[in-house]
Amino acid sequence: MAAAAGGVTRQTFDEFMVPVFAPASFIPVKGKGLEVWDQEGRRYLDLTAGIAVLALGHTPDAIVEALTEQAGKLWHVSNYFTNEPVLELARKLVNATFADKVFFCNSGGEANEAAFKLARKWAQDNYGPQKNRIVSCFHAFHGRTLFTVSVGGQEKYTAGFEPLPQKIDHINFNDIEAARAAIGDDVCAVVIEPVQGEGGILPADPAYLKALRQLCDEHNALLIFDEVQCGLGRIGKLFAYMEYGVAPDIMTSAKALGNGFPIAAMLTTDRVAKAFTPGTHGTTYGGNPLGAAVANRVFDILSQPAFLDNVISQGQKLRASLERIAADYPEIFSGVRGKGLMLGLVMADKYHGRAAEITAEAQRQGLLVLLAGYDVIRYVPALVIEDRHIEEAEKLMRQAIDAWLKS
Repeated sequence: MAAAAGGVTRQTFDEFMVPVFAPASFIPVKGKGLEVWDQEGRRYLDLTAGIAVLALGHTPDAIVEALTEQAGKLWHVSNYFTNEPVLELARKLVNATFADKVFFCNSGGEANEAAFKLARKWAQDNYGPQKNRIVSCFHAFHGRTLFTVSVGGQEKYTAGFEPLPQKIDHINFNDIEAARAAIGDDVCAVVIEPVQGEGGILPADPAYLKALRQLCDEHNALLIFDEVQCGLGRIGKLFAYMEYGVAPDIMTSAKALGNGFPIAAMLTTDRVAKAFTPGTHGTTYGGNPLGAAVANRVFDILSQPAFLDNVISQGQKLRASLERIAADYPEIFSGVRGKGLMLGLVMADKYHGRAAEITAEAQRQGLLVLLAGYDVIRYVPALVIEDRHIEEAEKLMRQAIDAWLKS
């Protein structure tokens, strides 16, 4: 493999990096829109968007402009001070949502960590230390800290890290009766992704989210929506809760908020936010002026009604493309699920656990797609995807499937 400046190759990863990832055999060195190029100059059509991060695609001109403009002014001042970009961003998020207050940090995991801590603090302040239990769903994903993987409910991410934080229970997603049985007066929070991402691109039933809202109200518990992946236009609404008409008490956002620049937010109401006072929680880099300036520009674009309408339109076209593939290969795929531009091709039972083989072949054909669990091929492209990208992606996926069937 040809080496870029500095002589690094994929093998450099194996030599120097802690092996918590197993990256692809090639190294991307340049990206624009939905296209990336590797060290050897090979082009790929990227429908991963950095796992739903690059909502506006690679290196969008408007965001590069915002970044470079702020880079010449002020990068970091610590939380002994505030700064103009972060105040502007907080005001925009509050004005556009159910929330009254915002806490900024650097990643979805950090935002969820803050949300879970806030929920327990709020419950203890108002109802005593016995109200501390958190209810989440199996197959959820909420981050990589010890607290967030424990709430996440996927044993593969918690194995080997015991003892885990206590008073966390898991129920089946979309199971209202399981929720009724699990949520009692000792519950401080119920946590859910309105559309499960890593768990298999599973949208919540509207009745399920409404039932969770009602149960939380009945038991004085907080409802937390993790919108790290499904929020910020991904399903065609600015935030997913708006699609369902169910407002949470706390919502977390990250990924698309910085279009690749690390920034995240936890949004909540005044009545909940007051449980956090100076010193109860914090962050060194969260809400720094550089990240906030980028997020301001991203949010201005993503929040435009015409932009969101286009997400819905393109999502319908991508879904139709995937449905054509599923219909033409019924022995391989059982169907398509998801919302907006958060979609999945679901493997049939006959090919259980083999989705990764198809995504690997797609990469060889020049198409980058993801997995969600073991049996779903995940499509979370940049929200600026065009018809030509959808057409090319279908062609490349068909080539990949045909090559895989012959292998």
